[in-house]
Amino acid sequence: MKRLARQRALMTGLTALAATRAFAQAEPATLPAVIVQGQAQHSLTSQNVADQKRTLDATVGSVGFVDSADYQNTYAFTLRDVLKNVPGVFVQNRYGQELRLSIRGSGLARGYHTRGLEILQDGIPTNLADGSGDYYQIDPLALQSVDVYKGGNGLAYGSSMMGGAIDFVTPSAYTADAPNIVRLEGGSFGTIRGSAQFSRVMGPLDFIGTFSVNHADGYRDHERGQYEQFNANIGYRFSPDVETRFYLGAYVVDQQLPGTLSLSDALDNPTKASASALAGDQARDTRTERIANKTTVKLDVGQLDIVTWAIHKSLYHPIFQVIDQDGWTYGIAPRYTATFNVSGMRNDVIAGARFFGGNTQARQYVNVSGNEGAQTLDSTQSAYNYEAYFEDRLFFLPTVALMAGFKALRDVRKYVDHGGLAADPNYKSASETFSGVNPKLGLMWQPNRDIQAYVDITRSQDVPDFGDLTQTFSSTTQFTPLTSQHAWTLELGTRGTRDRVSWDVTAYRSLVRDQLLQYTTNPDIPASTFNANKTVLQGIEAGVSVDVWRDVTHAGAGDRITLSGSWNLSDFRFKDDPQYGNNRIAGVPVNVLRAVLGYARPNGFHISASVDWVPAGAWADDANTLRVPGYTLIGVQAGMDFRNGLSVFLDARNLTNKRYVSDISTIADARTASSTAIFYPGEGRSIFAGVRYAF
Repeated sequence: MKRLARQRALMTGLTALAATRAFAQAEPATLPAVIVQGQAQHSLTSQNVADQKRTLDATVGSVGFVDSADYQNTYAFTLRDVLKNVPGVFVQNRYGQELRLSIRGSGLARGYHTRGLEILQDGIPTNLADGSGDYYQIDPLALQSVDVYKGGNGLAYGSSMMGGAIDFVTPSAYTADAPNIVRLEGGSFGTIRGSAQFSRVMGPLDFIGTFSVNHADGYRDHERGQYEQFNANIGYRFSPDVETRFYLGAYVVDQQLPGTLSLSDALDNPTKASASALAGDQARDTRTERIANKTTVKLDVGQLDIVTWAIHKSLYHPIFQVIDQDGWTYGIAPRYTATFNVSGMRNDVIAGARFFGGNTQARQYVNVSGNEGAQTLDSTQSAYNYEAYFEDRLFFLPTVALMAGFKALRDVRKYVDHGGLAADPNYKSASETFSGVNPKLGLMWQPNRDIQAYVDITRSQDVPDFGDLTQTFSSTTQFTPLTSQHAWTLELGTRGTRDRVSWDVTAYRSLVRDQLLQYTTNPDIPASTFNANKTVLQGIEAGVSVDVWRDVTHAGAGDRITLSGSWNLSDFRFKDDPQYGNNRIAGVPVNVLRAVLGYARPNGFHISASVDWVPAGAWADDANTLRVPGYTLIGVQAGMDFRNGLSVFLDARNLTNKRYVSDISTIADARTASSTAIFYPGEGRSIFAGVRYAF
């Protein structure tokens, strides 16, 4: 573990434009001079928040948007802190920055890292070439905003995964809140965090850098974590029509693992670590470096963006064995967008291609108290992807658009076990190729600029990653062939704003074949993956925000009380399965609700109370014999934004110290499982405070 000894400064200057979540921040009367700076110039490669939201809302289908101002005055360390208010996004913490992130059942039974979601940063993939990945390189304090493309709507960036795509957008010097921002915060569980951001525009050149350091001892034993995250971008304008921007990132993570517990321990003794986590000194230490480029060229008609990227990642991961991996991912992706008239009708076009691949040297060793013992595996994992996509929106009536699109893919997975070891003497190799064409068709009705309704049908295709294809049985890791997952999804929804009320409501139904599901055979061994026959995933994603009372203290005061809420209904089932019948799929509760009541004043004062309610917990096994209890969590957030750029905040969570299960490593049948120590306890009562200065 690294020692915590570095900067005491911090933060991302993230946009102070007001978002639809009015309860979150006060009107950024913070830094009027800075806002002028942010709006004074325009970048071809970096949109401001308003333009970004406008582009996102043109999507024919369900999307979500988060302005960083919405969580700026809270302790935002994990992606749950960023995405918890987005309808349709199920996100639960495990430990450190590790969490379960699922949209519409994506990665439903994956007990670790990313599955079924395209994770982008500034429109550029961060997933490894096989589709896997984690969230450790996403620093919430380095973000300007987040675009959430649910399900088939990820086609806008070439994603055909069932969960869609999430684009984490960082600011440029043109869109930063201020030229300099520092931040210091701390609180429960030995948490201390510092961050600093620096940005300048110098003629045709602009640059910005954000560095954050976070140290926490953790709520549980053996959960200490140290995160050092650096994000920067440098842009250069060659002419009014040509601009290039380089993105740089370096991420150092040292995270101890507390392991999973039995249900009784998770509820009665939640701070303990599992015996195997302690005996094996289990940890997940990563070193990741990222370089990417986006070059934008304005054409006579439309715009061409060409992005290239390379990611180097090394992983030292002592668990049931020591997993030691080192690899590169690289790619290029041209993307063309345009708006033009066809016989007097507006027509919007998105067309692109992606060519990316990667190689990982994957070795395993006997775990000797967290150190490498005898080597048990020497393998190479290679993935290559060739993809093209197209989407067209034709407004055949002034307020009605027809959308049609598709994605074609050919993805290759190659695995070589070099053998030559006492535990693995024989050379073995395997290769799988996955191909498909996945169409999308939809309609959007937009009676005015503030209201939209849409219906669309999409075919998704999820290709297995190496976490699925390499499975461990009796301490031996081997390649296991699987089929890609396919689904047809129908969605119907509406979003908009009318006076005091804003809403975002979507209903969806997915008919899935060969869904990639997992079950835990041993809590210390990564779960095994199988293709389910038929499953049905359906639900409702609903969010609403209401200005309950404006000018509360007196006429013209400008203060207000706002109530916002979200409801995720997730009805996920097997369909006529020989083993599980029509049981619910384990891992996600049917109902998840969240409400926030906030009060804000024009002088910068704001306070809010939040309630998270899960009426009945998720099933832990696909046989539906073991279920976790529901829970209610209460929190309070308050802060003050001063006109000189200084902000202070207080963030109190789980005020009743409720004991609950946050996440589950699902199993097939709890009655016959070798162990049911598969539960991650949620964090107890905590309080954090921070100060931010933008100048």
